[in-house]
Amino acid sequence: MNEAFFAQVDALTEAGQLRRLSGAFARFIASVGDSSPQLMVACVLLSELEGRGHSCLLLSELNADPAALLGWSGDEWHDLRAAVGDWPADVTTWRALLADCRQVWPVGGDDINQPLVLDGDRLYLRRYWRDETHVAGAVRARALGGVLAADADAETAEIRRWLDILFPHAARGGGTDWQKVACAVAMRGKLGIITGGPGTGKTYTVARLLALLFATAGEQRTGLRVALAAPTGKAAARLKQSIDSALDELAEKVGAALPLRELAARMGAARTLHSLLGARPDTRAFQHHAGNQLDVDVLIVDEASMIHLEMMSALLAALPQNATLILLGDKDQLASVEAGAVLGDLCHNAEAGEYLPETLSYVHASTGQRIPDSFAGHGGPIAQQTVMLRESRRFGGPIGALALAVNAGDAARAVEILRAGQDGKVAWTDLAQASDLLQLAQNGYRGYLQLIKNMPPVHDEIVQLAILKAFESFRILCAVREGEWGVSGLNDAIEQRLQAGGLLKRTGEWYVGRPVMVTRNDYATGVFNGDIGLTLPDPLRPGALRVYFSEGEKVRSVLATRLRNVETAFAMTVHKSQGSEFLHTAMVLPKEGGGMLARELVYTGITRARDYFTLLTPNGQVLLDAIGQRTQRASGLRHLLDS
Repeated sequence: MNEAFFAQVDALTEAGQLRRLSGAFARFIASVGDSSPQLMVACVLLSELEGRGHSCLLLSELNADPAALLGWSGDEWHDLRAAVGDWPADVTTWRALLADCRQVWPVGGDDINQPLVLDGDRLYLRRYWRDETHVAGAVRARALGGVLAADADAETAEIRRWLDILFPHAARGGGTDWQKVACAVAMRGKLGIITGGPGTGKTYTVARLLALLFATAGEQRTGLRVALAAPTGKAAARLKQSIDSALDELAEKVGAALPLRELAARMGAARTLHSLLGARPDTRAFQHHAGNQLDVDVLIVDEASMIHLEMMSALLAALPQNATLILLGDKDQLASVEAGAVLGDLCHNAEAGEYLPETLSYVHASTGQRIPDSFAGHGGPIAQQTVMLRESRRFGGPIGALALAVNAGDAARAVEILRAGQDGKVAWTDLAQASDLLQLAQNGYRGYLQLIKNMPPVHDEIVQLAILKAFESFRILCAVREGEWGVSGLNDAIEQRLQAGGLLKRTGEWYVGRPVMVTRNDYATGVFNGDIGLTLPDPLRPGALRVYFSEGEKVRSVLATRLRNVETAFAMTVHKSQGSEFLHTAMVLPKEGGGMLARELVYTGITRARDYFTLLTPNGQVLLDAIGQRTQRASGLRHLLDS
């Protein structure tokens, strides 16, 4: 074993540049017979990248800029390379060296269940290679499966008839009605991907798609099994509420010809993906899998950008081959904290369209819409089943303009919008000291805390829901967890400020008014990672506290003492805010940036705001640097999808 190399790995670990797991993994590989320093450094980097959301190590990155790979300085990278000794000069040499290692399976060679997989110029941990190849194959099969036959004129005509009923008005400005197009495209295969920013009408569209599915199912419509799901409980509740509202509105328009209210009632509640698949304690395996598939005909999944690679693989395995999968999400949002950026990879052609002539012809026949020639091309099967919604009907004004500027990488325009503070809708606060932020927090959280002070001892669901909605009107989002401007430090500071202001009284770990976020799935209590609740007195047991969670217009509660894995949530990370929306969102950027602060994070934070957005940072350069940096996750999924 190369002691000089591992001494350098230990030094980087102690300096906080590497996870302990990364060095431990390399030592494990060395202990079973492969100890060349070149393989060891590949193992360390592969493990480290997995922890940062990458599914593989691109061999080309081994001779590239270290700042781009791990955000290290040149000195750190130089010291590690020096400890390795003979550093291969190019990808070809790296590939040949790794292929000769006993713990590496070069795809196409002898497979003896080695822990590492070399597929072309990408090195994987085996389970991520397995998940990635499975997702690629399953998604391609769905995109190609069930496509309308060329002579299916009657079926296409029926789709056209109902789409004209469901979309009676022409698109604004006389352009392409992408919502109508999305419905038609989803009817063409067993996969439909609908992407778009806030307010572009993804759930509005999918509600009409559901109506279209019911309408064209004929006598089988009452037996059509539809399931709704999302990565988090909050997102699932919002999906169900939005679809129910849209279907209720549609029911007035279509009348008795299509009993939408009755059909909607049969769908049941939306569920988290963990709940849908039947997560079990103490195992990564689910109750539903390839050998025990879900009993559904249509599965609609919202906030798909949050779905990591392993979950997408499990979902596709559990979904029957003849079922239709509809994925909704914003491709420009942050990807999952865990490995993979599945929606981003699936939608990488979405803006360009890349539609084949037969797709363009089908869309015109089924919708009456003509997709402009600029969206024609030679995209693969996934592109033919993907539609990007391009017009925001809700998310306009300065917040919408700010989000567009950030997404386009136009830092100068973003700063201009923030500094102008049009109509008080957006604002930039230069944080000279924490008191500025704490005053904003006190003002933002005063409303729900006053409601708690005034609530009757015996409160009902109406009172509980009003307090929960008041809390959801304001939130502080952080880019990082640690430090003065991170979640940990700010939650403590905000809690102390609110107590000093007489708005709450902390008497221990649990106190009335404490907002908490669940940090681990707990199947015994039915709460899941990311769920947010408020601590209130138990109306039936004096002295006891319960934590209340909203699920649309319903409330459920759990005794506070039964919740073991929670943290205070006055401030939360931008990652954890996905699937949520707040009347006023305040986003805090730290003094120093880094590889984790990128355009997608800023965009996601902005788009959590419905009416007001405030940016707070002690260093404006951090914002400029973040807007200029895109998140690039190493993955082979795009290559597999297009091959």
